[in-house]
Amino acid sequence: MRERQASQGARRAREFEAFVAGAAGRLSHAATLLTAEPPADNPRARRLLALSLAHTYAYWDRLHGEDPYDRARQYLATRFAREAWHRYGGGLGRARRRPAGPLSGLAPQERLILVLRLYEGVAEEQAAALLGLPVERVRTICDRATATLLHPPAGPAHPVPAEAKATTP
Repeated sequence: MRERQASQGARRAREFEAFVAGAAGRLSHAATLLTAEPPADNPRARRLLALSLAHTYAYWDRLHGEDPYDRARQYLATRFAREAWHRYGGGLGRARRRPAGPLSGLAPQERLILVLRLYEGVAEEQAAALLGLPVERVRTICDRATATLLHPPAGPAHPVPAEAKATTP
């Protein structure tokens, strides 16, 4: 009996290691995009990834034909949404402190929907069901986030230093 359990445990570990080898890079990139941290310095993204993989491993025997990548991505998204909800005061609104990543100009909810829709290729209906939002809201947020990335809002004009004014003829 113990030998059988040990062999099942070893098989489970090999299957999960193969899954991690194939999926960890893409999940890590998705987590980095969600947290809007720079790729070289992304502790929140690495924590999100570790929690997602740990959840997937704990759930491994109950997948029964379900795609483990979908399970890991769902957990990653819902965990990010839950943390953003607590971090930013009861909603997925604008962050108080702006991260320095490529999607840093977007609110957490915009990043989440943009990553799910455009990076992960999740259908609007699936993203809406995952986040508990109407499909139209997901579409609107995705469109707004895409427009913000393509046409960033104009920032405040940088004042010309006094030395530069004095040296110009």
